[in-house]
Order: sequence, then structure tokens, then C-alpha cells
Amino acid sequence: MNEHPPSETAPVPEAERLRRWRLVLGREADQACGSLSGELREMDQALSALYDPTGPGGLGARERRSGREGSAPGVARWLGDIRKYFPGSVVQVMQRDALERLNMRDMLLEPEMLKGMQPDVHLVANLIALSKVIPAKTRDTARMVVRGVVDALLARLEEPMRSAVSGALDRSQRNRRPRHNEIDWNRTIRANLRHWQPDLRTVVPQTLHGYGRKARKPQREVVLCIDQSGSMAASVVYSSIFGAVMASLPAVSTRLVVFDTAVVDLSEQLDDPVDLLFGVQLGGGTDINGAVSYCQSIIREPRNAILVLISDLYEGGVEAQLLRRANELIESGVQFITLLALSDEGAPSYDHALAAKLAALGVPSFACTPDAFPGLMAAAIRRDDIHAWAAGQGMVTSPRTR
Repeated sequence: MNEHPPSETAPVPEAERLRRWRLVLGREADQACGSLSGELREMDQALSALYDPTGPGGLGARERRSGREGSAPGVARWLGDIRKYFPGSVVQVMQRDALERLNMRDMLLEPEMLKGMQPDVHLVANLIALSKVIPAKTRDTARMVVRGVVDALLARLEEPMRSAVSGALDRSQRNRRPRHNEIDWNRTIRANLRHWQPDLRTVVPQTLHGYGRKARKPQREVVLCIDQSGSMAASVVYSSIFGAVMASLPAVSTRLVVFDTAVVDLSEQLDDPVDLLFGVQLGGGTDINGAVSYCQSIIREPRNAILVLISDLYEGGVEAQLLRRANELIESGVQFITLLALSDEGAPSYDHALAAKLAALGVPSFACTPDAFPGLMAAAIRRDDIHAWAAGQGMVTSPRTR
């Protein structure tokens, strides 16, 4: 009697075996192996972009369309996708394959090529996404390119941001219990004229008004919570610039948090936007709930805090917990705003259902351009109605129900 040893692994079901072969062979095997759906289809698209580069969605086709004089915005998204669907060791192989097979090393990682390219936000995003594989001889050039773009953005955006925030802070502060040398007598007298005492020929003030500029602690806490997924690449760049500007204002306590499935607090690097950007790792999954939980833990004075979540709201974490935390933050007095994008790229793709649920809790969700962002922060500091402000700027927000 022949005895066969038990199999060490369970046999692979036929349907699963066909799906695996389909991933290996590519779209031409649809008829033999069946088509893919859901996450497997997205994995296949990421593989095809590299290993069938001239086909639909292929990175090679994108490169030809963009030309070497410009950057390829789709690269950062693709790098994020492969980090989302494949383990780190496989991601490294795919990145190196992309650099070698598609000449992206020549396009992005050679000093001479970088010097001849037109710097822009997308180029910065691509260099940040590739920062872990940039060869040593190119790192200084890459930093030089990023520094040039950052300096250009600061020249354009720093003064509007400073003016908007400083002006809003001056108008928003109310010192109701000033010391004697802090009293603004003109405002105090005007506010108390109805308390004129004819017999004493004087005003008896019931309310004192102080000079707002004598505050000794930050007037506002601002937390920027930024999604690192590949689709948010331009938003990460602009958010880092604005975070650095706000961090330089003594009346604002600024924190900057980035996240994918992990949360990283980069607040200590806000003094140098370039160092901050090279600390970002674009791509990967998304756990908005985990990020908002961390932000909730670092807010010291809820009624003095502004939380700006910059995300397309495609949640990979626990949505019910995210909504519970959002409600807690609103109830505690935090101004909670969601920006679906902070860029000039037009209408973003986002999770409409989750945006509507947040709006129902009192969290407005809309896309914002970099030029409009200073005005948004000024409105938030003044505690204006953000829905009304956004509508006045022609921005479409998710409908609110309360």
C-alpha cells in the first residue's frame, strides 16, 4: 500500500490560481484567465503602467506626452499606488525597474537633466517621492531644484499669508481683563458711554477693553493634517510652504502632521520647508481616523484651535471612529475644516459620501487654491462662517445639515 505524505500547503483554488496567472501575464490574458476587479484590478493597473509602459495608462506613454522639458505628474501617483499594494521589498524593485526601463533616471535623477528642466510643484513632488533612491551625485542638485521651487512659492505666497493672518489676529483678539497699563481707554470709554454718571460727571466702565498686541501667548493653535497619498502630492508641497510661514508668526502655534497608514509629526522641521519636504514619504495607504486621533491628542485649547485636514477622504481606516472623533472635536469648540485639495489642479476626485457625512457634523469640505488659502485662514481665525466664506469665493462645499 502506497502512502503519500500530507501536503504541507493547502491547494490553491482554481479561481485564485487563474487570478494570479492573470496578474503575471497581463491584460492580454483576460480571455483565458478572466478579468480582474476591485483591488486586484488596481494592482494590475500599477503593474501594467510599468511593465506594459506603452499601453493605456503606461508610464512610457505619459513620459512621451509630457516631454523631457516638463515633469510627469502621474509618476508621483504611481509611486503611491505601488506602496499601497505591494510590500516594501517589491516596491524597491519596481522603482528601480521604472528608473532603468523607462529612462526616468535620466529624466529625474541626473544632475545635468535636472538643471535643464523647468522646475514646478509636480517636479518637486516626484523628487520627494523618489528621494530614497536618488543617487548620491544627484542629491545636491535635487535639493537645489526643490529649494528653487520653494523660494519661488515663498516669494509669491509668504506676504499674503502673513498679512491675512496677522490682520485677522489683531481684529479677533479681545482682552476683557486687562491690567491697568494694558487698558485701551478710547475703546473702553466708547463701549461704556451708556454708563455715564451725571452726578459724578464721569463714565463708570462695566467692561474693560485691552490692547490685543500685548498678548503673551499664541492666540491660535493651527494644526495642518496632510494626507501623503500620491494623489495629494501638490497639496503636500503647498501645505508645507504655508505651515512654515505660519510657524514663523509668534501669535500662532503651528503643528504639521503627515500621514498614510502611519502618522508623522514634522512640526520640528517647519523652520526649513526643504528639509520638511524631504521628510515626507509620498504614497501608501490612508488612515484618516488615526491621523485625526493624533491631532486631537495634541490640541491644548480646543476653543482656540483650528484643525485643517487636507485629504481626498478616501478612508482606509475606520470611518465610524473618524466621524465620532470629528463630532467630539466640533463639540469641544475646535474649528475643523477639510480641504479636498490645496492646489491649482482643478476639481479633485474625492469621497463624496464621507464629505457629506462630515458636513452634517459641521465640518465643511471643499478644494482650495494656494492663492485663496491665506484668506481661508484669516476667516477661520476671525471665526467667520467658513461655508459662507467659501461660497463667496465661488468654492463648492458639501451641503451642511446643521
